[in-house]
Amino acid sequence: MSQEAIVTVAPMFGVLDITILVGAATFGVFWLVKKKFESSSSPPPENSFKIETRLTSMHSDDRSFISKMKNQNRNIVVFYGSQTGTAEEFANRLAKEAARYGMKAMVADPEEYDMEELVKLGEIENSVAVFCLATYGEGDPTDNSIEFNEWLQNGEVDLSCLNYAVFGLGNKTYEHYNAMGKFVDKRVEELGGRRVVELGLGDDDANIEEDFVTWKEKFWPAVMDFFNLEFKLQDISMRQYKLVSPPMDLPQEKIFKGEIARLRSFTNQRPPFDAKNPYLATVKAWKELFKGGDRSCMHIEMDTSGSKLRYDSGDHVAIYPVNDSELVQKFGDLLNIDLDTLFSLQNIDEDSTKKSPFPVPCTYRTALSHYVDITACPRTHVIKEIADYATNQEDKEKLLLLASNNPEGKAYYQKFVLDDCRSLLHILEDFPSCKPPLDMVCELLPRLQARFYSISSSPKVHPTAVHVTAVVVRYTTPTGRINKGVATTWLSSKKPEDGVVHTVPCYIRKSQFRLPPRVQTPIIMIGPGTGIAPFRGFLQERAFLKSEGRPVGENVLYFGCRKKDHDFLYEEELNSYVQDGVLKLRVAFSREQAQKVYVQHLLKEDAKDVWRIIGQENGHLYLCGDAKNMAREVLETLILIIQTEGNMSEADARSFIKKMEGQRRYATDVWS
Repeated sequence: MSQEAIVTVAPMFGVLDITILVGAATFGVFWLVKKKFESSSSPPPENSFKIETRLTSMHSDDRSFISKMKNQNRNIVVFYGSQTGTAEEFANRLAKEAARYGMKAMVADPEEYDMEELVKLGEIENSVAVFCLATYGEGDPTDNSIEFNEWLQNGEVDLSCLNYAVFGLGNKTYEHYNAMGKFVDKRVEELGGRRVVELGLGDDDANIEEDFVTWKEKFWPAVMDFFNLEFKLQDISMRQYKLVSPPMDLPQEKIFKGEIARLRSFTNQRPPFDAKNPYLATVKAWKELFKGGDRSCMHIEMDTSGSKLRYDSGDHVAIYPVNDSELVQKFGDLLNIDLDTLFSLQNIDEDSTKKSPFPVPCTYRTALSHYVDITACPRTHVIKEIADYATNQEDKEKLLLLASNNPEGKAYYQKFVLDDCRSLLHILEDFPSCKPPLDMVCELLPRLQARFYSISSSPKVHPTAVHVTAVVVRYTTPTGRINKGVATTWLSSKKPEDGVVHTVPCYIRKSQFRLPPRVQTPIIMIGPGTGIAPFRGFLQERAFLKSEGRPVGENVLYFGCRKKDHDFLYEEELNSYVQDGVLKLRVAFSREQAQKVYVQHLLKEDAKDVWRIIGQENGHLYLCGDAKNMAREVLETLILIIQTEGNMSEADARSFIKKMEGQRRYATDVWS
């Protein structure tokens, strides 16, 4: 500041003014200190009930799993890569069992920890890192293990001090079966890691529970042998949480009512919206797409105005469903408990970062409706836990047999639980003397997961709405029971009628299923049934671009259904695209003639055109729908077309498909 400025400012304050200002400031500081002291010295309210916040930010120290293991005297860390919750469930079971072998384990989400610390795990005596990793989509890592996967792929660290084991979770109906588990097992070994037990692979298309239990039976003896430890089993309780009764006068605003993570997030919505903070989208349209028969297919439009949610054609929308209220009530009736009773579950392990299995406090009705999967086939460890509560000896013996690992027990579990599609509720009905505590049931059941649907709209045409196309799942089991899909049954009741407003908790999951960057690039779309969903978005987008005068490439759609008059989805809309010159449509009606016709048969008929587009014009090919049968048969048909029309051997034809995949010209969005 210049001397002139000082001279100009100085006369504004005299000695008296300064004295008054200093006195006021001194009094202000004294008053603030006094209030702070009074606040800190006052006793806390008695019988206060702590509500764990579900959204916590991690400090730098919290990202160190090595520090936690050292401070808490743990020597096993179990990392999980989970999309549907199964890998996390297996990780928790494995960690809990460590105590039986005189060890102490922690469960860790790789997204929340500094995975570079794996190089330091050798600092802990007799340490092991276990990776329970699911493969998502087309050989991709789950959302929470993407960064870990990239680190392993690109890093050249020394992991010679790391003892490790891997259990992969996959589905053999997918081409890239257990790709993540296989990659991590191989890559860690390449970086110097010492494998404690052979890679375990679980197949969800068969019996992934048996696969896990079989691998787990090998894992623990291998660990004991690896460290030359004495094999002594200890009896422990497999319960991870204890029942806590909240105060009777707990205010309603402190009780969870279905929120995924943050208390009152459904009444006080604020972006960004994601898996832990879904947006409550209003259902603005609901339409039945099937014209006949006893099945139902829904077209649902959800309003996302004001949410700042953005999507691209081909993305997925994740929807959090609610369990059937009648099934929920049956638990209360069978176990003789008032479902509106408030309860909480608290982790027995005080050092664990996971304080409760789901948001608490809440009522049993809320937990059974929003937080736990009551329709899934129960795992063997769940059946073993509830067997102790059977008062009838015959019931108890059968339940223990179901939970046993011997060949007879495994065969019984396969038939009675998996083949007959029994849920835990069905088992409680079939063994009426078994009355486990409901809080234990809520702890043992897996978390109810979000359901993913291919978005059937384009943001170019519907920027503030997301469309979903879904068949209502309903089938009769071998025991004569009617099983219903959780999400589709719930969505089927969301018709905006009589002024009733329905909302759906949702968020957007980005996908690699994308239109070509150049709009002139020709595309082939293969999507029978609801596999048409993403292609409806593709066609909306290309029709929109064409209407703006853009030169749009050729669009060919292979659609399949049973009968033209029953389940030809979006028939009028597709025909309008044909008339406007946007689309070439080929439809296979499988049940309108003596011999069934499917999309792969039409592809064979059009072999020359298919090869022209993908082999000569560098077009893109997309496949969406059933992974178990349709996707495999279509792939084999494509390989045959490439062989014959491209004059290649089978090996070269398969390499051609692989090359297309690498160039993002061949993409699949399939499910089993």
